[in-house]
Amino acid sequence: MRLLLRGGTLVDSTGMRKADVAVERDLITEIREIAPEPGDEVLDCTGRYVLPGFIDAHSHADGLLEDESVQRALLKQGVTTVIAGQDGVSYAPGDGAYASDYFAAINGPHPLYAGGGVAAYLAAADGRSRLNSAYLIPAGTVRWEVCGRSTAPADEQQRAAMAALVEDGMRDGAVGLSTGLDYAPGIFATTDEIAALCAPVAEAGGVYVTHMRGGYEANSAAGIEEIARIAEASGARVHISHFHAQAHIVAAQLEALARAGVDATFDAYPYTRGCTLLAMPLLPPDLSLLPAEAVVEAIRDPAQRDLLRREWFPKVERNASLGPEWPSMITLAHIAAPEFDWAHGLTLDAAAARNGTDPVDFALDVLAASRLEVNAIMAVRHERPTSELAAIFSSPGHIGGSDGIFVGAHPHPRARGTFARYLREFVRETPTWSWPEAAGHLSTAPAARFSLGRRGRVAPGWIADLVVVDPQTVADTATYEEPLGEAVGIDDVLVAGRPVLAGGALVDGAPGRGLRREQIGE
Repeated sequence: MRLLLRGGTLVDSTGMRKADVAVERDLITEIREIAPEPGDEVLDCTGRYVLPGFIDAHSHADGLLEDESVQRALLKQGVTTVIAGQDGVSYAPGDGAYASDYFAAINGPHPLYAGGGVAAYLAAADGRSRLNSAYLIPAGTVRWEVCGRSTAPADEQQRAAMAALVEDGMRDGAVGLSTGLDYAPGIFATTDEIAALCAPVAEAGGVYVTHMRGGYEANSAAGIEEIARIAEASGARVHISHFHAQAHIVAAQLEALARAGVDATFDAYPYTRGCTLLAMPLLPPDLSLLPAEAVVEAIRDPAQRDLLRREWFPKVERNASLGPEWPSMITLAHIAAPEFDWAHGLTLDAAAARNGTDPVDFALDVLAASRLEVNAIMAVRHERPTSELAAIFSSPGHIGGSDGIFVGAHPHPRARGTFARYLREFVRETPTWSWPEAAGHLSTAPAARFSLGRRGRVAPGWIADLVVVDPQTVADTATYEEPLGEAVGIDDVLVAGRPVLAGGALVDGAPGRGLRREQIGE
């Protein structure tokens, strides 16, 4: 049966034009004015734009692809593919236990993956969701598999074992390697170790994706210098995760990479506040690397708390992103302990005051009661205006990414709003991109960067991952105060030629798959 998208305006990175689209099986077959024939299914796109499905270059939906609320949240933004395995921690390779423990507040548990490596992870995504998922090999997980809880630099034998795991993962179809150099165990990896893991990535044509070391913002230069050394040593192409800093810093550091001969892109979402594990800034990395039970025992111990107050929390106050006001800068988004449900959406200082304690004790109490499964929204000292975000997004190296975290009662709004916010704020209201440029940043460029085959274009012979957008009404509704609002203005979405969202409602079926690396021309 043929599906016709009639009466719309086609938009991709090559331009805009009025035409109909014929889809058969998973492919676009014709683009022209097409009269329906008996047996055709017709989708009326009059007054709307037909774009290639958006690709979220930084997603934490790793274990949640079967969750219909997560699927709906992404499809309502026009997202048809997510890039998982971010920040150096996810399920494969190995049995997934470390990610399910340490990163539970970010990725959630995986209902299907129980081991088997990248091939098993991608197979578990086949036919299980309305969304596609590509996968980055997480370097922290690789380190965990080989080095365990060691904080020492990997020796030559360990590096070789880790590189072999990366080579296997790339052979199984991963699109690259990710690091999270503020998380455990990635924070303990040396530059040379990371470069050794990037060598098989470069050889396979993948991408080195990094949550770089040092906290971004004013500290970005140190992270960029390390990226340049890794790229020079390995030959890997680079993608920088959630590169948030003042616009002039972003531009200067990207220019520094270009001068060094590094092929680099980056993602940045249209919000200034972040979201991460509460334990990441509030506990020392070597403590976080211990088993959760040991960490909980330590932070419940009065002597250990006193030690943390004296030796660690002064460092928290000196954190360039937080500073002495840190209790007012952190909003609780997910707390696994039900007795603290009342604290969701409150800052640490407000929650501590309501609880009759101080912020340090309250934060440690929440972490202990939740077995560390807590995530939080992190404010910044200076909220960047739309004009500064627009300057960042104007970079030709920018690719759309949400860093969306779906775990939590009061999550960051970026999970449900990012891609609709791009279109509302930076196409319609504050013209930063034309519609074709938006398609380039949100679909064409990430498809090419991550070797996702014939995706990212509206053209015959290309995969029919398609989004129908009302350009006048598309908007985000999620806010920091009400973060669960879903996007509006996108009611019809196809994945692999099959409707997955029709008239705003989910359609039965699961045409999504685990996307194996597939460079056009291979």
